[in-house]
Amino acid sequence: MASTGTPASDASGDDLATQLARRAAAIMWNEDRASQALGMTLTDVGPGRATMRMAIRADMTNGHGICHGGYMFLLADSTLLAYACNSHDQRAVAAGAEIHFAASAHEGDILTAQGREAHRAGRSGIYDIEVRDQEGRPRRFSAGVRRRSRALTQPRAAD
Repeated sequence: MASTGTPASDASGDDLATQLARRAAAIMWNEDRASQALGMTLTDVGPGRATMRMAIRADMTNGHGICHGGYMFLLADSTLLAYACNSHDQRAVAAGAEIHFAASAHEGDILTAQGREAHRAGRSGIYDIEVRDQEGRPRRFSAGVRRRSRALTQPRAAD
């Protein structure tokens, strides 16, 4: 830590925890074929948080003509687990999750998922997420969406 009580930073102005989160995300993204195949983009990542976007395509809709809930869950899962949970460079996988849908999404909607760490201790964490469409309308509420994570192995990005 710097003597001012603020996190140490480099010439770019990013604190070291943010740099670590970005390096961990870059490593994860290179291996994240599922998120890439679904057209997701990682728009922001930092310690214990991440934001991703995904456009709903025709092949993501179900027999009701709405986005299949599984795709919304995939967006939430990628945002929280792949990026927010792993932002501390401690490999993690889901230990459990639940989802509550606020409203349906439709072909052409662009969903933005913002995930944040609510609690982390030892090898476990709890993460919340909010998913909204391009108009800012909620598609999923954080109040009912909690993800528990469990660390796996040693860090990868700190090297």
